[in-house]
Order: sequence, then structure tokens, then C-alpha cells
Amino acid sequence: MTTERREDAIAILGGTGDQGLGLALRFAKAGRRVVIGSRVPERAAAAADEVKAALPNAQVSGLGNAEAAGCAPIVILSVPFEHVATTVKAIRGSLAAGQIVVSMGVPLASAVGDAAARTIGVWQGSCAELVASLLPEGVHTVSAFQNVSAHRLRELSQPVECDVVVSGSAAPRRTVMELCALVPGLRAVDGGPLSNARIVESLTALLIGLNIRLKTPEGIGIRFTGLPKDTAGTR
Repeated sequence: MTTERREDAIAILGGTGDQGLGLALRFAKAGRRVVIGSRVPERAAAAADEVKAALPNAQVSGLGNAEAAGCAPIVILSVPFEHVATTVKAIRGSLAAGQIVVSMGVPLASAVGDAAARTIGVWQGSCAELVASLLPEGVHTVSAFQNVSAHRLRELSQPVECDVVVSGSAAPRRTVMELCALVPGLRAVDGGPLSNARIVESLTALLIGLNIRLKTPEGIGIRFTGLPKDTAGTR
């Protein structure tokens, strides 16, 4: 796969982790080009090989983060909160106006040695707003996918029963909402402005706590009821 910019590609930085790799598998299965990024290019290449082993026809490659970020109009950040700022700073030079960076990060207290079932305060208000503050002018930030189970993403034979609240400016938000339709069972919910990400991110800590207490390692999802059809999208 070429390292040139492809309009049908999706870059996933941190695609070597469980959740990022799960999204890579799902998007590749849906026929989209996927570029997996990592701080260590060899790890990204190994993750791409794992996707190809599961999906022989997948159009997937693995590159360093900065190189991967320049290959796609949509760049998904699937890295732990403690690595978000350094990752964004490392890819700034590879980004161009009009690209969309999707923040999946959550400021879990595990970043400072505390429990993952709690969050820590972020000066900007949320991880997504932190990302927005670090990106070059003209690059859009959208918050999405924080609460989707990595385990369920990787079970390719099963739908992922979960709603995805997508927050950000209107046009980029709609573009990211459309990605949810690529994964059977996912439903995009219009989450409004990026400032709402601080609410959505806190739900992750709640779900982690529920998973621990209820002993559900496969992951609990979220569903909203009573939504008007024009405010949500599903496959």
C-alpha cells in the first residue's frame, strides 16, 4: 500500500493496542484502507500483518505515527492519555488543513497510578479539547469511540452493540458519524459540540467500574433510547 495520501484511507495511531487494532480489523473488513501507526514502525507493521492474517484481502499497512498521519483524511488517536500530548506534537508537521483527528483518549486516573475507574482533571476540559489545543490551525478535532469495547471489536463474527457519541464541529462530526456505519451494531449519536466530550469521556470510567464489579471482561456497551431518527445513524 502506498504511503501517499488516499482519500478512502483511515489512519489509526496506536493501532497496535487492543481498541485501535479492533477498529483496524473492523474498518478493513468493511473494505476501507487502513494505515496503522505506532511510535515503533516495526510494531505497526506487525499489527498490519495480524489484520492481514485475519482478513487476507485487507488493504492495510503499518508505519510510524508521523508518516501514517499524512496518509489519510481521518486520523484516529487510540493511545493512552499519558501519550496523547506527545503523540499529537510528533505528528503536527504531517497534518494539513481539512484533516480530521478523532480523539478516543480518556483521562483515566491510571495515568497517574490511580484506579482506571476514575478520571483526572484536564485544564482544557477533556482529552479531546486538549488535542484540539495542540493541533495546527485548520485541522478538525472530533471526539468518538471512547466507550466501544476492544474485545467486542475483535470478535469479527459478532455485531458490536454500542452507541457512539460523536462530538465536534458539524461537518467533521457528520463525517466521523458515517464511520460507525462500517461496523455492524454500532450506532452514531450526534453529540453536539466538542465541549460535550468531557461528559462522554467520564462515562468510560463508569463502564470500567461496571465491568470490574459485574465481571464482564468482554465489555459493557451503551444504548440510548427514544432517539429521533435524524439524530442518530446506524448500519
